[in-house]
Amino acid sequence: MLSKILLLEDDLLFAETLIDLLEDSDFDVSHVPNGQSALNITFSQKFDLYLLDINVPLIDGLTLLKELREADDTTPAIFLTSHKDKEVLRKSFINGGDDFITKPFDSDELLLRINALLNRVKPNKVKCIKLLCHDEIHKQILYDKSKLDLSKKEYELLLLLMRHVNNTVPKELILDELYRDSDGGSDGAIRVYINRIKQLLPQMSIENIRGIGYKLVS
Repeated sequence: MLSKILLLEDDLLFAETLIDLLEDSDFDVSHVPNGQSALNITFSQKFDLYLLDINVPLIDGLTLLKELREADDTTPAIFLTSHKDKEVLRKSFINGGDDFITKPFDSDELLLRINALLNRVKPNKVKCIKLLCHDEIHKQILYDKSKLDLSKKEYELLLLLMRHVNNTVPKELILDELYRDSDGGSDGAIRVYINRIKQLLPQMSIENIRGIGYKLVS
C-alpha cells in the first residue's frame, strides 16, 4: 500500500514538480494550495506524512501544524520553505515539525529525508484509545485485544470516530467518508452502524449529538 502524503504548496508549478517526483517514487500525493484546505482534508483523510510550505494563504504552515498537534495529530511533518531565519527554524520544531528543508533543495535529499522519517515511525502502527486499538498494518480494530467483527462501513465509521476522539463528527462528514464512491447513504443507516458498534464496545461511550453527529468519548 502506497504511503499517503499531503502536500501544502501554493506555488502551483513547483507543486506539480514535487507531485511528479513523489508519484514517480511510489507515493500517493494529495495537493492543496492553502492552509485551510489542508486542515479540511485532514478531517476526512489519514496521511502518513505532511509536506508543508510555510508562507501559504489563509492558514500558514506553522500555524496549521500547531493546530493539528493540539488536536493530537501525530502525523510526521517536514517543512519546505525558502526561509533561512533561525527563528523560523526554531518555531517549526516548537510547533511540532519533524524535519526542515530549505528551498531550493536536491530532489534526492528530499526523498532520503521522507523515507528516513517514514521508516522511523513505521513500527508504531497500532494506536489505542483505552481498550480500543487500530492496527494500521492489518487494517483491523481490536477491543480488549480481540479483533472486532466489523463490516467495511462499520470499520470506516469506527475509525473515523477514533481519529476524532472526544470531538463531534458531523453526519455530513460520516456520509462523505462512508459513501464517497457510491450513493445510498442515510441517517438511518448510520444509526444502524452506530448501534451495532455500541454493542461491541461495552466499556466505551459513543454519544449522539442530536441533529449534528456522533462522538467517541475516551
